[in-house]
Amino acid sequence: MDSTPKPNNDAAAYQHVFVMRHGDRIDNFEPLWVSTAPRPWDPPLVQDGMIRAFRTGQRVRSQIGVPIHRVFVSPFLRCIQTASEVVSALSAVNVDPNAMSSKDVPSIDTSKLKVAIEYGLCEMLNSVAISGQVAPKDGNFDFRLSDLEALFPEGMVDHNVDMVYKEMPKWGESVEGCRERYVNIVKALADKYPSENLLLVTHGEGVGTTFSTFYKDITVYEVDYCAYVELRREVSSKDGSVESGEYEVVLSHGQAGIRFSHDRFSDDPVISRTPV
Repeated sequence: MDSTPKPNNDAAAYQHVFVMRHGDRIDNFEPLWVSTAPRPWDPPLVQDGMIRAFRTGQRVRSQIGVPIHRVFVSPFLRCIQTASEVVSALSAVNVDPNAMSSKDVPSIDTSKLKVAIEYGLCEMLNSVAISGQVAPKDGNFDFRLSDLEALFPEGMVDHNVDMVYKEMPKWGESVEGCRERYVNIVKALADKYPSENLLLVTHGEGVGTTFSTFYKDITVYEVDYCAYVELRREVSSKDGSVESGEYEVVLSHGQAGIRFSHDRFSDDPVISRTPV
């Protein structure tokens, strides 16, 4: 069976890009976890986070109406685990509305999509996002890619994909530099695969930055676990070349769990929630 994801082959079509935050991380529920963790800067998900990620994947599959061809993911464990659950929901052979996690999926169709790790989607590497008390002293976050890739269903990882960011950002990057990185990686991955729909699993700052960049004149206050932004743009092919339009934020499916205001000075922010 051909394992290559099936792209949009229309002469003119829309490319959809979803940017999602990871699920519920353990250190926000078990504060003492950090004191004994061998990698305190890289917390995993709690079980509820696994369930939230899987159910979000189910919702994307049932409500969005377009296939996901490729998933790109930050190397932090909480994002890898989130992406693995979402991928299982998106690729389950039989859709079971009562399934709660990947453990409830007996069979995966590995031809549906492919997965790759991307350093450009990683957490903001400064003390704003990661306490200096838990960050690695030498600045080496020591991601073992082969171990992380093994957490995905067998056959899902595309080993032929080259990362856009070949190295992790250096510790101490500025907030402004990080936000620029998030916008750059969204655009770069979309341009690299213009005929395919993408899901990018990243961190809260990445989701908030993407939303506020492409949905003008709003202020983001909070991004819940597994919240996502849906972008789309028109892509057309002519004489072997690809032309693309401007990005727009798709609001018809709801920006689940993003708290924002249309007026920078408003005291009444909007909360857009979709139950998970």
